[in-house]
Parts: sequence; structure tokens; C-alpha cells
Amino acid sequence: MEEWIRERYALAAGRVKQIRAECGAKAPFDDFFRREAAFLTLAAEAVPAYSGAGEMPALQACQERNRMLYEELLPENYAACYGNPAFAVSRLGEYGRLFSFLYRELRGITGFAAEGRLQDVTILLELFSEIHASFCQEEIPSPAQMQDDLLSYIMDYCQEMVEAHVREGLDPDCDFALRIVQEADLSDLRYLYRYGEYVSEDELGTAAFLNSLGEDEIRDMAAIFTGGFKRGFIAGRKDLGKKKTVQIRYHLGFERLVREAVRQFGEMGLSCILTRQPLRAVCRSSRGVAGYTGGTVNPQFQYDHLQDDALFLSEDFVSRKLRALQTAYEKYKTAASVYAGPALIETFGEPVFDPDPCPDALSLSPQQQSLLSRLRGEAARITERYIRSEERSFTIIAWPLPSISEKYPEIFREVTRINALDNARYQEIQQRLIDRLDSCEWVQVLGRGSNETDLIIHLHELKHPVRQTNFENCTADVNIPAGEVFTSPQLAGTGGTLHVSGVYLNGLYFKDLRLVFDCGQVIDYSCANFDSEEENRRYIEDNILFHHPRIPMGEFAIGTNTAAYALVRRYGIEDRLPILIAEKMGPHFAVGDTCYSREEDHKVYNPDGKEIIARDNEISALRQEDPELAYFDCHTDITLPYAELGSISVIDDDGESHPLLENGRFVLPGTEALNEPLEGLE
Repeated sequence: MEEWIRERYALAAGRVKQIRAECGAKAPFDDFFRREAAFLTLAAEAVPAYSGAGEMPALQACQERNRMLYEELLPENYAACYGNPAFAVSRLGEYGRLFSFLYRELRGITGFAAEGRLQDVTILLELFSEIHASFCQEEIPSPAQMQDDLLSYIMDYCQEMVEAHVREGLDPDCDFALRIVQEADLSDLRYLYRYGEYVSEDELGTAAFLNSLGEDEIRDMAAIFTGGFKRGFIAGRKDLGKKKTVQIRYHLGFERLVREAVRQFGEMGLSCILTRQPLRAVCRSSRGVAGYTGGTVNPQFQYDHLQDDALFLSEDFVSRKLRALQTAYEKYKTAASVYAGPALIETFGEPVFDPDPCPDALSLSPQQQSLLSRLRGEAARITERYIRSEERSFTIIAWPLPSISEKYPEIFREVTRINALDNARYQEIQQRLIDRLDSCEWVQVLGRGSNETDLIIHLHELKHPVRQTNFENCTADVNIPAGEVFTSPQLAGTGGTLHVSGVYLNGLYFKDLRLVFDCGQVIDYSCANFDSEEENRRYIEDNILFHHPRIPMGEFAIGTNTAAYALVRRYGIEDRLPILIAEKMGPHFAVGDTCYSREEDHKVYNPDGKEIIARDNEISALRQEDPELAYFDCHTDITLPYAELGSISVIDDDGESHPLLENGRFVLPGTEALNEPLEGLE
């Protein structure tokens, strides 16, 4: 490491220690600076402790340090935490949102310190010291001036932040986490604290449980995961032999499984990349998981900061970030060309999170919402030029966390069984569904009881039904477990109401969700999460529509995994499921892009040899004229569970209705075996 950064770090760390001892800032800002100086000093001390330069402390000391780093954010303390925008505004007035943003940005130091990344640690210490110095002056900066200081930080480091993010996702030499997985004594749970992430009872419990499993069990679980990734390439007729790397995304505690997956991917000729969830505001996203993660210290904190980019999102920033992204991919284009895609281990089981609206949190203006949509679209197009969709794949699998139930070991093993269901059996039964669906152009989906779903789905016309199909026969490859047939419907003629009593989408819970479609696009929407209709609509706009004025139905699917449905009903965990499993437990509808987004011209075939022709809709077809109009860069699956399903029927040319499912049961001849797991549930 170069001496200049050591000197900068020593100066910055020394200055922060002085602030902790003798603040000097004017009231009421002094309290923030004292608290943050104490946090930053504690976090920076982890550089030698956890980066391999010293011995790991005893387990109890690791736990105590971890608790001290994250204590303010715990739900019981959050009301008096500057990470809470409401508290920050109550104490600091019009400066509050800015200081809450700063608080969130400074939290990234824990990860950088754990990795021994002195330059990144130093940048944050210097940012804090510079803001502090400005509040020690006789005339403190105005809110506008403080925002300019934060903007300068964002703009000055945008290029290197984006470049680092791109490299970390493509370069196996960025091996901090891989070394933990490969080299640590996983029976000594102190290894979990080396990441610099929050470690809760879930992470400790997961690691301890996996340590109790036999080698054969771990090997078989990993084989389901890595085998799904390989089958994704086979099913898509893509050449895995051209690829050299795969990125594994996982939750802390799964290291024993990940270690075996690394070995199995190695046998396929793939080196593994393990990258952290982005720590910087410039690279963070409100959608999905883009790296390994620790425990969720407080989901309300994450929710309150989902739109922190409102602080800096502008035309200038969009241009700068896109240039940075283009430059970074050009620099790492060789690594991008051999990247096979991500392999994700999702988790579920945490208590249901019902967010509280925070009017004091940063929020995007209508103009910024439009800018963000443009940024996401342009960023996706740049990425596509270097990581071609038709040449890469992915896989996703999910396992529960200990917080799901006191019966966690039983549920974990049952989920493993579900993940390993017989692909061939599902493929055969699903083909019967597809053959019947392909005989008609219209499908009707109705809810039952209090469920108000009433949808008509318009399918593509099959000009050559002997060699064409609308539906993909999906078994356990890219999406594990097995169990769905899906298509991209035509938008013209597709319409009605989709209603679900409760569902998790993008990590957030939606109560009594209703979407109204006309010409295949959402034209109205509501939910019952908040007392205010305005808050409910904004919740949907922020987290399902992603600020698009209109968004289409990109997918219609029928889930066939009744075994998974029976499992969750038996253990009463319906409200804890990820969409990965939930989408296999009834019909589901995705809003946003089609399942074949940016791969529409890549031919796809079912196991029976028929080409799946429903890869486009009227909007995605616009890619030939204007790609900005063709894609939404989101795809959110919404499932109608069997318990709320009245019927799914095909409608023939004479208008006659022929049921495939009635009252949540399969009635099409040849599919009745799917009802066996449902016996005795109701």
C-alpha cells in the first residue's frame, strides 16, 4: 500500500479522534458530530483487527463490538438515531435530511474497514471532518451550502466509485469474501464478524445449523444450486464453455454451502466472484440484492433511505454516472465477456415488515423520477453491450432463516426437499397444461371468496402450432424450485383486475393489493398498507411501478408446485415467503418487462422441441425503433395463491370456457397428480 494513503488515513483518523474528544461544533449540531466521531473511531479500529493484520478477538468481544457498531440502528433505539430522518429533522430542522443522508453514507465504513481498504475509509473520514469543520465556523453553512459540499463528494468520487463497483462484480481477484469462505475455520463462528456486516441471531443460527449437517447433505444442496445454473445454459442453448466466472450472492451464515458451491463451479471451469452489497449511495439500488449481505439491523432504516439519491440526482449526475459506467466496462471488457452471470442464494423467514411512512425522508421529485428511469434504462443498455443477455444466464434458490419458526430445522429440510423435486415429472405434467393453453388465444383468471381478481389474458396467435408454443415449460434451472409455465401475453385485449390479500414484493409487504389493467397496462392501483390513499399509491409507485406512468403485464404464469404450497400452509409461513417460491404456488403476473427482456431475438425452445414465440409484446417490439420506449428495467412477479383462486380457464373461438383449475385444484386431465399434496389442507 502506498505511503501517501497511509499518511492521509493517519491524519484523518487522528482528526476524528480529536472531534470525539473535543467537538467544537455549534449546538445543536455538536451531538451528531460527537456520536459519529465515536462510531467512526470504533469502525476504523477494525482495519488491523479484521483485515488479517492481527488476531481475531474472542467471540464475546466480536459480538460486543458488532453490537456497539449497530446499536443505534436497532428498532428499540431508532427513534433517537440520526439515521432516522424524522429524528434528524426534529433535532436539526432543515439540515436534518442532509445529516441523515450523511449518517447513511458513513455507515459504509464498517465494510471498508473490515476489508482493510484504507483509501475508502479515509475518504469517509475526510468527508466527515470537512463537514464538521464547516460547522465550527462563526458563520455555519446554509443548508444549500451543506448540500453543495455533499454533492462535491458525490461528483468528485463518482468515477472511482462506479469503477470499483463494476470491477468487484467481475474480477475474481477481488477475493476478500472468497478468502473467508475458503480459508476460515467455519466451525469457529468468529469468522462471521470478519465481513464488517451486522451479525444477528439469524446469521449465527444459520452457520451453526449448516455446521451440523453431513458432508453428503451439503454436497447435495450445493449440487441443486450449481446444477440449476448449468441447466440454465443448456435450456437456453447457450455455451457455458466460453465463460470463466460466476458471481455468487448469498447471506452470511451460508459459507459452508458456498464453499462447496465454489468447488463445484470450479469443476465446471468457473472461478467464483463474491462481492459485497454496494455500500455507497452512488451505487446502491432499491431493487434486489447485488452481493452478499449480513443481517438486517432495521428494515425501517433501509426503507427510510430508499430514495437518498434525491439529494444528488440531476442531469449532470446522470451524465457523469453513465460516462463512468461506460469507462469502467470498457476497462474491464475482457472480464465482462467471460462473465457467466449471477447465482443467488436468497433467504426468507424474517418477521413481516410493515413500513411506517416518513415524510421527513428524502424523496424523488417527479423530474427526478423521470431521470432515474432514464438512468436505469441507459445503464442497462451499457451493461448489455458488455454482458450480452443471450450469452449469460443465472440461477436463484432460497432457504429459510432461523427466525422463520422454532421448527426451523424441519422447515429447512423440507425446503431442501422442495428444491430437489423431480424435474422430469413436473416437465411432463406441465406439458399437458401447455398443450391445452396453446389450443386457445384467451385465458380467464378468477378469484374466489373475497378475492376480486377477474382477468382476461390474450395469448399470441400460433401460426404453426406443430412447431410453435406460447408457454415455456419451466423446471428447476434458473428459478429453483421447479413448477411453472409462463408466457409474455399480448397487451391488446388483456385486462381486468388483479387482487391479492397480501404479498411480499421486492422485500416489502403489500396488503390488499389491487392492480387494474387495460390494454395490458396498469391504469389504476391501490393497497391498504397505510391510512392515507395518497401514501398507498405512492408506495406502489415507488416499489412496483418504479415511477413509470404506465407499465405493462410482462408475464402470465401458472405455478404448479403444490408441494411447496402444502409445505407453507402446514407450517403457517405464508407471509414469510420470497416471490421465488410464492410464484410457483398459483398463477402469477409480472408487471414490467417480459421474461425475455433484451433476449427477444434469441430463439428459445421447450424440451419437446417447439419454439417459444411469445418473447415480445407490443411495447418491447418498439426496441427496433427506440429502445428507450421498449424497456422498463423492472419485472415484479405478483402471485395469486391457490387459496384465493377461483378458476383458470381457456376460452375457445366459440366463447366456451374450459377450466384448467377450479377452486384452487387442477382439473385438466393428466394434471390431477398435482392435487395430491393439497389433500387435507382445507
